[in-house]
Amino acid sequence: MSGDISRLIEIMAALRTPGTGCPWDLEQDFRSIAPYTVEEAYEVADAIERGDLDELKDELGDLLLQVVFHARMAQEQGAFAFPDVVAAICEKLIRRHPHVFAQTDALTAEGVTAQWDEIKAAEKAAKAASAPESLLDGVPLALPALTRAVKLQRKASKVGFDWNNAAHVLGKIREETEEVAAELSDPAIDPQALEEEIGDLLFVVANLARHADVDPEQALRGANAKFERRFHHIERRLAEQGVTPEAASLDDMEALWTEAKRLEKKGA
Repeated sequence: MSGDISRLIEIMAALRTPGTGCPWDLEQDFRSIAPYTVEEAYEVADAIERGDLDELKDELGDLLLQVVFHARMAQEQGAFAFPDVVAAICEKLIRRHPHVFAQTDALTAEGVTAQWDEIKAAEKAAKAASAPESLLDGVPLALPALTRAVKLQRKASKVGFDWNNAAHVLGKIREETEEVAAELSDPAIDPQALEEEIGDLLFVVANLARHADVDPEQALRGANAKFERRFHHIERRLAEQGVTPEAASLDDMEALWTEAKRLEKKGA
């Protein structure tokens, strides 16, 4: 059956078979495939953001392929196979949902989150080596920088290392903005120092998003989409006038940008 996961596993095995498989697939390893795995996760998020369920179906398939690809490479090394991946996640889901699969009291959504964190902490303690772990361990380096910033901040906040409210974060943003301005005003700009200050500013902005209960990655994706939408309006309006963006003045483009904003507010 074409919809059976075993068929996908068979196809992946054929692609990775020396001599008869695909040369490109045979050249890959965990490290070379990892960027594609991250990219496919973004494609899934993009389809969800656009509300395109047909595209979501395709992108979920692409993401599933990444799981099967990694599992196949692990199987070739004698580490684990796809059934082990499935068994591991099934066992984890049951272990972390005792309120569903065991005789425990029902929980609210907030209670489930707290319980999940407690079980994760217990699992990590059981795996702990003799050397003490940092509170910040376990936040993958491969995460998008904004997402990783929020996860690091959440971990630190659990021991009270945090601002009390969003207003305090806004004050820190102003402070970081002034430090960026100071670097920019220096005639002998130090690129590394400027990068560091801008990084500090972005980190604090991510913290503001966390305090405001806003996903900064999703917020930035929305801002990107808005920028694209308004810039496309500029291009269309200039084309109607027989003018290219290269030939247009900044004032003309700013005026069309303002027009795009006005039309959006009217729902046009």
